[in-house]
Formats: sequence, C-alpha cells, structure tokens
Amino acid sequence: MDRTDIRLGVDIGGTFTDVVLEVGATPYSTKVLTTYAAPEDAIMEGLHKVCAQAGIAPSEITQIIHGTTLATNALIERSGAKTALITTEGFRDVIEMRTESRFEQYDLNLSLPEPLLARNHRYTVRERVDARGEVLISIDRAEVEALVDQIGNAGYESVAVGLIHSYLNDAHETLIRDVIAERFPDIMVSLSCEVSPQMREYERFNTTAANAYIKPLMKSYLGRLKGRLAQEGVQCNVFLMHSGGGIIALESAAEFPVRLVESGPAGGAVFAADIAARYGLEKVLSFDMGGTTAKICLIKNQTPKTSRVFEVARTYRFKKGSGMPISIPVIDMVEIGAGGGSLAHVDAMHQIRVGPESAGSEPGPACYDRGGKRPAVTDADLVLGKLDPENFAGGSFNLSRINAEAALHEHLGVTLDMDTQTAAFGLAEVVDENMANAARVHAVENGEDLAEYTMIAFGGAAPLHAGRLCEKLGVERLLVPKGAGVGSAIGFLRAPFSFEANRSVYMRLSDFDAPSIRELLNDLAQEARVFVRTCDADAEILTEYKVYMRYSGQGWEIPIQLTSEQAENPDAETFLKLFEADYTALFGRVVEGMDVEITVWSANATTPPQKPENINQSQAKQQATTQNNREIFDAALGTSVEAEVHLRDELAPLARVSGPAIITENETTIIVPSSRQAHAQPDGTIDITLKKEALQ
Repeated sequence: MDRTDIRLGVDIGGTFTDVVLEVGATPYSTKVLTTYAAPEDAIMEGLHKVCAQAGIAPSEITQIIHGTTLATNALIERSGAKTALITTEGFRDVIEMRTESRFEQYDLNLSLPEPLLARNHRYTVRERVDARGEVLISIDRAEVEALVDQIGNAGYESVAVGLIHSYLNDAHETLIRDVIAERFPDIMVSLSCEVSPQMREYERFNTTAANAYIKPLMKSYLGRLKGRLAQEGVQCNVFLMHSGGGIIALESAAEFPVRLVESGPAGGAVFAADIAARYGLEKVLSFDMGGTTAKICLIKNQTPKTSRVFEVARTYRFKKGSGMPISIPVIDMVEIGAGGGSLAHVDAMHQIRVGPESAGSEPGPACYDRGGKRPAVTDADLVLGKLDPENFAGGSFNLSRINAEAALHEHLGVTLDMDTQTAAFGLAEVVDENMANAARVHAVENGEDLAEYTMIAFGGAAPLHAGRLCEKLGVERLLVPKGAGVGSAIGFLRAPFSFEANRSVYMRLSDFDAPSIRELLNDLAQEARVFVRTCDADAEILTEYKVYMRYSGQGWEIPIQLTSEQAENPDAETFLKLFEADYTALFGRVVEGMDVEITVWSANATTPPQKPENINQSQAKQQATTQNNREIFDAALGTSVEAEVHLRDELAPLARVSGPAIITENETTIIVPSSRQAHAQPDGTIDITLKKEALQ
C-alpha cells in the first residue's frame, strides 16, 4: 500500500464530528457526537472507528485536513479570551459606532449588537499616519511602554492592535508588538496590518479584534490536537481548511484563526463544486444542512462565488448588517440557524419560530434522550416518519419517539391547540420555508433565477429536507452525492493548498502607475506563495489576481479578475475595459465621464485543483423493489402516505425509485417526495427529478 494515499478529513460541527478516511480511492467514514469540552476527543473516537473499518493503524495516516466551527462558536457565544484593543487616539469607539447604518430602518426600538470588546478593554495611543502612509504624529515609545504595562498588569491574554492607515505604513503597529513581546512575552498579539491590511477601519479593527479574541483558544486546541495525535503515533502533517476554500498549515491557522471562521461550510462548497464538475453542471445551488446551521451557496461554472467581507453572528432575523463583519477572503454563502438541532418555540404572535438556538449534541434534541426537553427539527422529522428511530447514525444510538412527541406537545401543541403530528408538520414547514426564503434572497441579490439551477444536497440533515426545498423553490433536479452525510469532510480532501494576500492602496486610473502596480502585485503574490510553501514546499503554484474597482465617489467596489499577463504588464486601458464589462453585466450600463479608482489589490496562490472524473450519466433502466414500507408525512400533499424504504447500498446502478420513498444510509436519510422520482447514477449519486406527470 502506498502510504501517500492515506488521508483523513475531519469536520467538527455543532452536533456531529464527521471523519472521512481515504485509502487510495476507497473512502471510510463515520459520524460521532461532538465533545464540546475537548473537541479532540471526538476526533480521536472517529479516527479509531474509520481506521478499524479500513484495517489500518492510525500511524499509517499521512495527511490530516481539518475544519472546525470552534472559532465561529467562540465569536457567537462570546467565549474567547480576555482581549484588549490598542488603537489611535480618537478612534476608541470605532467598533461600537459601526458604520452608523440601520439594518432595520423602521424598527424604532432597534438595538445594535454589542461590540466584541467592551469600552474599558479598548485603549489608545497618540500617533497618526495619513491616507498616503506618511507619518503625521510619531509614536512615543515611552507612552507605549506605559500602556503595555497597564494592559499586562490587568491580566489580558491577547491584544489586538489596529491603528489608522496601518495597511499603508505598519511601523507603529510593529513597534507596539515589539514592546509587548519584550515586556509580556506570554501575551498574544494580532496586528491589523497582518490580519486584514485593508481600508475601512471598522471592518479592519473588528476583524483584528476577532482574531485576537479567539487566538488563545484556537492555539491551545490545535496544540492539544497535535499532542493527542502524536500519542496515537500519528506523525503526519495537519492542515486546516480556511474560509476561502483552500488549505493552510496548522502554524498559519494558529496565527490567523479568524480565517477558520467559515472553514466547515467552505469545505462543503468545495465538495459541491467537485460534484458539479463531475456532472458538467454550470449552475448549482449548494445546500448544506447539519445539526446547527444550514448553508446555501451559488456555484457557477463549477466555482463557488467568493467575497472579501462577510458577517458572523447576525442578531436580527439574519439581516445583513446586524452581525459582526469579518474582512477576510471567504466563499460567499448565506448561513441561517436551521439545523437538525435547531430549537422551536411559539412567539408572542402565536407563530412557530425555529432557531437560531440549537440543542447541539449536549443535550441534543429531545429524541436523543440525553436530557433535552425542547422540540428540535430532528424531533419533528422523527414524528413525521422521516427517520428510523432504531437506525439513526448507523444504529449508533436509538431515538426516542416518546420524548419527541412529549416535547412537541408541551412546547407547541398545547399553546397552539394542535395534535403532535400537526405541530411537527408546522415546525418542519417553518424551517423549510426559512431556508427557501434565504435561498430566494441570496439568488435575487446575485441576479440569479433558481429555476435554472440544480441543487446538490449534503450534510446530515439536508437530504431529509432537500426534496421539499426543491418543491418550494421550483428547482427540478436534486443530486445527493455518495458520502453526502459527511460532505464537508470530503470537501477538505478535494481542496487545494491556497492563500490569498490583499492590500489596500488607493489609485485612480487617471493616475495609473504601471511600475508601482507591477511591484505591488508581485509582492502580494510572493507573500501568498510563502504561505502555500509552508504546506507543500515542492508543489506547482498557480497565482490568481484580482483588483477591486469602483467609480469615484461610490461606496463599494466590484472585483475584477486579471490574468497573469495583465498583472505582469498592467495597462490602464485594459483595466478600464475589464471594469466596464463587469459593471455593465451587474448594473446594465456604464457611467460616462466618471473616473475609476482601485482600492484593494489581491493575489491568491494555489496548487492546481484536482481534475475530477466525468460521470457517464444515464437514465434509470429498472424499477427498484423492496418489501419495506413506512408511513411518512408528505408536506406538499398535507397528508400521510405509504413510502417505500430502500437501502442506498443495495440500490443497483441505474435503478429507479418512485416517490414517495425513503433511501437510508448510515450517515443520512434521503426523502423522495410524491412529486419526484430518483435513480442511482453509476457513481452512487442519487439523482432526483420531477415525475413526468408533474411537468405537464
């Protein structure tokens, strides 16, 4: 056996930890409950299970790629380290003032989210750098030393340093770091010039504060994980999935943990893009639903859409602007609190509300019989017949229908005067409609018609709800790939090593300076390549370039892709043509007579993507037969129906299954509604489409 072919993917979710082992082309996978106090315990449990399945020793693993929600959860739950912010005098309240925009214009009682760091944790120094990077007020080292002593004696574990315009001149920030290192070497430091060297101080300061806030937690966890792996004889390299859809070294992840905030969902988007490439699909709606959240992403031309700013921990109905902005490269997706563990309640208007609060794995939904008393989405799925209580998660534990019914009755049925099944139906419809609305809004924001898209569903809960979601959205085709229950972990194993470096340098096209641009892009490319080399010193590296451009006076930019040739030989006319083409595609017209400006420059170094094998798609040839049936509730019909139950592993290639039907496997369950039919593709993917009579 070739040792280089044994790779492990691990995804820590809010409820389950997914572990996938690939020995050559053969996958082995398992799901274990996440252990919050020590997440590495669940990893080790899953590692031993898949190694036993494969008949190998843990020491034979040659590469581990890991993604986690720990960073996200720490920001949402405000459970990070005691952190201080040092900023320029006069800018102490930037992270509290935000951008002064209202995310809900007509709510007279609107409450803005509390800043990550309270005011008495924010400190200032007298210094000033202008918008050209020139020093207006020099920093006083003696003042810095006195401030650092004050911070160190107050017991802070971590310090964020964010000074005005430090992305153009980092001398003052690096001096502060040097003083902290000399006087309090145990305090961790995050500099905005390294974490997010971009304009817009609110986003930059907040991102740096978030990095500092979670840095001690993530460094401690990653150190413990490496130690536990060493105890098991696992000596291979450990890499982390970052939010932009690539892989970075463990050491880089520990230094910049804010880049891990969307690592799990990013792995899912990579997984969906890989399936899209195998099936030759140009427009895909990626639907990832786990135990805590649901993630929806648009994938065009087999490439997930990316962004350089996103929000975590939205507090007001998931509205844009109500969360914590993080300014890092990220795969653009909408994420809502709708997972198997999402809890339901009745609000003051006597309406069922679901999420964002989740039961997680401790105690979990009521049906887990681990102490949970409130109804969760999984409880509704069980009562509606979608889940087999004796064969959940591969039979690793049984579900209690009695507990699920009791929770639904007590918290929904009594208040709303409805029976248990109706309460479960209402809960499921609310969560499905929430996800459908999120998908519609995301599509409208991107100018897309979802009727032209194919849905790819994965995650432990997505195949249970994807069929109903397609009915609501008018999506005619749904693919549930093999390994869907652990899709994000598989995505980690498909991702390239990559790192994106960016920097804000303001320039108008009328002042276009080609030599300076060439030097800037080369510097960014070199910076990005250094990070990739820490993962694989000998790999081939490709470099992708982007510039963010806008008309003078506009508030936001659009990303413009450059070829390597255009980056090496920058030309103002070429830049303008590229900008006008993309601007016209987005807004329908150009603005005549206006100067154009560039605000952010970016270089992404990446190893070549894996070339997926194309699937020879075929129509089903024969109807699958089964002796097993189970009653399920069909939401579109509003009644219970008799559904065939099939084991996914026993479905022959090209076998056809007519809905209503249930297709079960160890890590998830696929529900085929009455309006749909499914057939098994040669690679094991379940291809679900509208029945012919439904099209008429």
